[in-house]
Amino acid sequence: MTFRSSTTTARTSSEVRAVARTQTLLQGQNGIGTVRRTTLPGGLRVVTETLPSVRSATFGIWVQVGSRDETPTLNGATHYLEHLLFKGTKKRSALDISSAIDAVGGEMNAFTAKEYTCYYARVLDTDLPLAIDIVCDMLTGSLIEAADVDAERGVILEEIAMTEDDPGDCVHDLFSHTMLGDTPLGRPVLGTVDTVNALDRGRIARFYKKHYDPTHLVVAAAGNVDHATVVRQVRRAFEKAGALSDADAVPVAPREGRRDLRTAGRVDLLDRKTEQAHVVLGMPGLSRTDERRWALGVLSTALGGGMSSRLFQEVREKRGLAYSVYSYTSGFADCGLFGVYAGCRPGQVHDVLKICRDGLDQVASRGLSDEEIGRAVGQLSGSTVLGLEDTGALMNRIGKSELCWGTQMSVDDMLARIAAVTPDDVRAVARDVLGQRPSLSVIGPLKDKQADRLDEAVA
Repeated sequence: MTFRSSTTTARTSSEVRAVARTQTLLQGQNGIGTVRRTTLPGGLRVVTETLPSVRSATFGIWVQVGSRDETPTLNGATHYLEHLLFKGTKKRSALDISSAIDAVGGEMNAFTAKEYTCYYARVLDTDLPLAIDIVCDMLTGSLIEAADVDAERGVILEEIAMTEDDPGDCVHDLFSHTMLGDTPLGRPVLGTVDTVNALDRGRIARFYKKHYDPTHLVVAAAGNVDHATVVRQVRRAFEKAGALSDADAVPVAPREGRRDLRTAGRVDLLDRKTEQAHVVLGMPGLSRTDERRWALGVLSTALGGGMSSRLFQEVREKRGLAYSVYSYTSGFADCGLFGVYAGCRPGQVHDVLKICRDGLDQVASRGLSDEEIGRAVGQLSGSTVLGLEDTGALMNRIGKSELCWGTQMSVDDMLARIAAVTPDDVRAVARDVLGQRPSLSVIGPLKDKQADRLDEAVA
């Protein structure tokens, strides 16, 4: 793989090191929880959070590329590439990569989302140099052999089939398409059978070269780590691969909002012979940079975030119409989604939809009680902290924050933002979001008359 070449006279290794810029972004007590960032020549950013009291470390590399960066013919390329980076480099075979991590009891994986990709390894703190070397090697030295492309195609097609066999998962892809249409955000991250079959080695390799530039990357490590040591090991790994320019470069800025995509009153039904009907009723939400997102998080928690939430009580506890019912939010750079999911027997789908729609309308017009809001604030605060109890979650937080926002927020600051949400804030965002006309996605074996009545839920 060829990264951006230098545009200045070559410098010695010591001169390259001299221009690295380090900042302390969050200062912890006695060094615990301190977050630092170093920007290396060529634009590569390294962020770490230090927790000396643990014996593990998680190392990850975040790439600012996701399925929304694909053209229609490249749909699925980002996820395909994620698979291929595990298939071998100039230094290691696929077996070498997996066996090295297995031999130290570590775990290694990756995931692709709409707007980013992440590769990570979680190991004992003493094995962090190994994790750094392997993950950096994968990101900079992947071979992307034609034979591996052909072999992995079958694996990805099986993954698509597995997702389609799980309607409770598949319905969320359908909802994205219902709301966002045939746009990059509306298409599935995995791609489709047709697009995956059409991808070849040349297209994927060009995609790799275009997007896996150091200016698009954020390296993140959390746990019992020393920032200077991590920076030195990362720099050495990238320099050996020829992946660091000797000229300063500006990292790619976080994605900027483009336009707000809105769909109202649309119904998509996918007829499947399933035991349950799976439904998502929802509307446009908020972008991930919208300051109202804290209030929306409290609102979603109160509506469908736990066993005491309003929708759970109404749909499951009082009427026994569904086993699973919940609400959720998805925020992107320029728009967002708010949805309510439920899985129920096909004959009860209209009852469930009516309860959910009536519940949303009632909260939009009358708001939630202070008691519900207070309970949701406490639940969201607790789940936020409990969700950050391992080094993997901490690595995700600082890596995603650097890539998506370009800033870091401490846990205390996050809790303060949640605690600062007032009942009036929640009621205002409920009017703005829930007051919109919803759209609906359904997967299940609905008969003609049942299908004809689905428009009632979005009228």
